Amino acid sequence: MPVMKNFHHTMHASQQRKHGFSLLEIVVAVGIFAIFVIGIYSGIQFVFKLVYNSRVRIIETSLLNEQIEGIRNMSFYDVGIVNGSPSGLLERTVTTTRNNIDFEITRTIRNIDDPFDGVIDPGGGSSGGECQQSQTELCHDGSTLCVGQNAVQGHLNHGDTEGACGADDPVFDNQPSDYKFVDVEILCTSCNQQVPVSMSTYLAPKFLEGDPTHGALFIHVINASGQIVQGATVHVVSTITNPTYNFYDTTDNDGKLAVVDLAAGIAAYDITVTKNGYTTDQTVSSTVSNPNPTKPFGTVIAQDLTELYFTIDAISEMSVQTLNAYCTPIGSTGISLVGTKKIGTSPDVLLTDLSVTTNGSGQYTFSDLVWDTYQFDVSGYDIIGSIPNERIDLLPGVTQPVSLILGSVSTNALRVDVVDSVTGQPIADATVLVTSTSFSQEKITGVGTVGQTDWFGGSGQETIGDDARFFDDDSNVDVLTSAGNITLRDMLGQYAASGWLESSTFDLGLNATYQNIIWEPLSQPSETGLNSVRFQIATANSTSPSSWSYLGPDGTTGSYYTTIDTVISDAHDGDRYIRYMAYMSTASTTYTPTLSNVSFTYTNSCTPPGQTYFGGLSATDYTVTVSATGYESESSNVTVGGYTKLTVSLQGS
Repeated sequence: MPVMKNFHHTMHASQQRKHGFSLLEIVVAVGIFAIFVIGIYSGIQFVFKLVYNSRVRIIETSLLNEQIEGIRNMSFYDVGIVNGSPSGLLERTVTTTRNNIDFEITRTIRNIDDPFDGVIDPGGGSSGGECQQSQTELCHDGSTLCVGQNAVQGHLNHGDTEGACGADDPVFDNQPSDYKFVDVEILCTSCNQQVPVSMSTYLAPKFLEGDPTHGALFIHVINASGQIVQGATVHVVSTITNPTYNFYDTTDNDGKLAVVDLAAGIAAYDITVTKNGYTTDQTVSSTVSNPNPTKPFGTVIAQDLTELYFTIDAISEMSVQTLNAYCTPIGSTGISLVGTKKIGTSPDVLLTDLSVTTNGSGQYTFSDLVWDTYQFDVSGYDIIGSIPNERIDLLPGVTQPVSLILGSVSTNALRVDVVDSVTGQPIADATVLVTSTSFSQEKITGVGTVGQTDWFGGSGQETIGDDARFFDDDSNVDVLTSAGNITLRDMLGQYAASGWLESSTFDLGLNATYQNIIWEPLSQPSETGLNSVRFQIATANSTSPSSWSYLGPDGTTGSYYTTIDTVISDAHDGDRYIRYMAYMSTASTTYTPTLSNVSFTYTNSCTPPGQTYFGGLSATDYTVTVSATGYESESSNVTVGGYTKLTVSLQGS
């Protein structure tokens, strides 16, 4: 029995040893193997890449050597760029293929003004001046030179004397093209090379320097703040000189491009300055439409220096939307945008004078704008307000949103903007009173207004569409007998004791913050009794609420707006839709109160700050009186003819 027991134990152990690997063990083993294989593959790829890059670099170096040696073997006067400065036989950019690899070769050649014989420097000028700190004045054959320190002893050994020859002698190199700087860059266009390989050298002539019929041109580039702009691209074109020029170059670390060897020519050089993400500045040719450009083509004078200045900065844009007073977009609107920068005078020719049409949503984006002060105009509408003011000082590198609030064209209208005299910022809640011999109207800046001035169209209108209709009345009011007025109904010589009228629904376009209710006339016949005209207001966020709850100034149904309490309860703030209920009564049935207009002021995101608009005026003279809390009142006279805009500056009291 013990033997059998041991035999069974041995068989069981043998069976256990025959079990295979678990799934987890297999996954781990495969993962380790994959990491090992990927590592080997990546290493091989890296080695291949290094070998390939080294091969490309060797080819590029060989090509650069070929280019430099070829240029060195050219005549000094042929070393230059076709239509470039210096002008020569070489193309600026060429392509070549070596070992089935494509390369792009870019050549840059510049004339160098060496200080050994003086420099063409505006600090020295042709009329004399001091040498640079690293130079010494020497008198050589009757001419004063500025030479480098390492060359002073050589000049003295040949008989030159230290110091200027005379007080009036020029310290100026009239032939500044002493030698040439040659730079060649090569880039592999088929192997995603990011940084080119370059090689440079200097070339000197065997004999005398420069052409006495040539001059120099220095181009300075600054931004809107007067700071230098490095790396700006300068395009120089001249088709009337000999030789002709058409080349590109870039400004240095001082924002300057010095071209020291150009053929002389009067108004011969068309120069354009650009930089990626920046505006463009350029010379302008004289034409019939622009006979006197502010920046005409550049002139180069033989053996003299011309300096030109150009200003560029980050481009800006304006995103414009046209809306009505209720913030509803007005699409397909014609807009003109006019700047103040000029490219010509007598007559004035503006740099920016654009006319466009907004899309169906009333939107248009003006792109690639230069910093400037801009003014908008709109076809077929009056600009009753704008956010911000439509005369916009646009800064470099900004995107400025603009909302133009439009209203129906009025033959004669007055727009009044009220601003702080120190900050120039708009002043809200300023009272603007406009008067003439036959007109007087008062409005508040920075608020929107809705209301009615006539009701002859009758009842039955749920939502305002016809400004002369309303929703309902109790038949005790009369909207027809007195044009533009509501009175109590005359019943056989006696007026009704009371009556009411419920307005249609006004849509303010957005959720609003309500300000005041205003009506006229405020004064009623004393016989009608106290508060013979009263109001309640109902608001909602829907045109069809379950019910319109009419409230008074304390936010309850038991109070009424009267001439001494016109501030609308904040219980209505945030609601988009508004109705009013007008209550009329009389203490004597032989007299009736009268209502000629009613309006409500409010603010929302479409409310123009510090602005107000008066439409339907006569073409005549008006007095505008403006007052605001914390400011001194200001009166101005203005003649209204067409759409007229007046800006009033208030001083703090």
